[in-house]
Amino acid sequence: MAEVNYEEGKLCWDGVSVESICEEVRTPFYLYSYEKLIENLNRYEEAFSDLPATICYALKANSNGALLAIMNREGLGADVVSRGELKRALAAGIPASKIVFAGVGKTGDEIIYGLEKNILAFNVESREELERIAELARTHDKVAPVSIRVNPDIDPRTHPYISTGLRENKFGLDFAGAEKGYEFVKGNKYLRAVGIHFHIGSQITDTGPFRAAIERVVEFIKKTRRKGLEFRFMDIGGGLGIDYERTEPVPDIEEYAEAVKESVDGLEPRPEVIVEPGRSIVGPAGMLVSEVTYVKEKSGRTFVVLDAGMNDFIRPSLYEARHEIVPIKSTGGRPRIQADVVGPVCESADFFARSRELPAVEAGEKLAILDTGAYGYSMASNYNSRPRPAEVLARNGNHYLIKKREEIADVVKGEILPSFLD
Repeated sequence: MAEVNYEEGKLCWDGVSVESICEEVRTPFYLYSYEKLIENLNRYEEAFSDLPATICYALKANSNGALLAIMNREGLGADVVSRGELKRALAAGIPASKIVFAGVGKTGDEIIYGLEKNILAFNVESREELERIAELARTHDKVAPVSIRVNPDIDPRTHPYISTGLRENKFGLDFAGAEKGYEFVKGNKYLRAVGIHFHIGSQITDTGPFRAAIERVVEFIKKTRRKGLEFRFMDIGGGLGIDYERTEPVPDIEEYAEAVKESVDGLEPRPEVIVEPGRSIVGPAGMLVSEVTYVKEKSGRTFVVLDAGMNDFIRPSLYEARHEIVPIKSTGGRPRIQADVVGPVCESADFFARSRELPAVEAGEKLAILDTGAYGYSMASNYNSRPRPAEVLARNGNHYLIKKREEIADVVKGEILPSFLD
């Protein structure tokens, strides 16, 4: 989780006063900590260092080019789910040989692009997708590396919208379907089985579901080995949660790695492990900074209205997610209030907190919504024709603009009036 640090009454990150950034960058904006990012990357690399393992960062969490360049410099691979994400990863310098392509609905164009770039593997979600990849590989004279995604039917005990490993979810194949899929691969000269993949969900705060899923997949690998099929790697997905609520402990990266290592202990020879973290790397390394526009009193309730809205950060609206909200200036001695922290968007779902205890604030003050580095900007939209916010990186007492704030011209770019309206 993000670490709140006030120096001389001002919120600071990586030696930079957030207030000083507000003087140069218009709110709302996302602010990322370079040091926190590197700390989380290093913890993953060290925790998995005694396994043959590749860390493939999940771009869906945050695909800003500057952050991806850091991932590449630190030696990470990438987990992508679209042609756009694949292009971003390659543009950041991440080698195609360390990129896995997931997603339940890959188009023909996306598959061809992955084949042309010689990626590490397609994580395949269905028999129909296998057949399409085989046909496209044939027409392009390629041998496609594939890894079938199995659905181990494990309850990850997370929000239902981000659960992906139950039989009712749209992802992957059951074990029987995966077995038939590998038989198809074995008999097709345009396909090569390089691994097996699973991913049971996101924001998982208990190692139990990870252990259960890995153990089921290990038994499946043993079964396929008896039939003469070997996998180069086992891709265990990602999904490790972070402590948004600061109310109960969640597994840290080291505990997660230990659970993985213990679960694959009985598998010899042991395949390479691919891990696809996203949230647990960038989530705690980000905050959303916003200005209080109004403080509104109505029918005994207090509403703190921000200039950021659900279009900038949708997790509270979509998942009822809880994020800590703190002022960028120390508020020692101020009275406490109970308030709804809301945005300007014309939806009742446009909120960041409900009935939250906060220090009393006034219009013009700045607040920081913490742990927003993951699924913040990457899920932002232009709803209500609102330009998306800027992104800033703090490092060693300096800050760097890594994405300009959009203007209305960016929002309407690409729109075309038909001739009868011109």
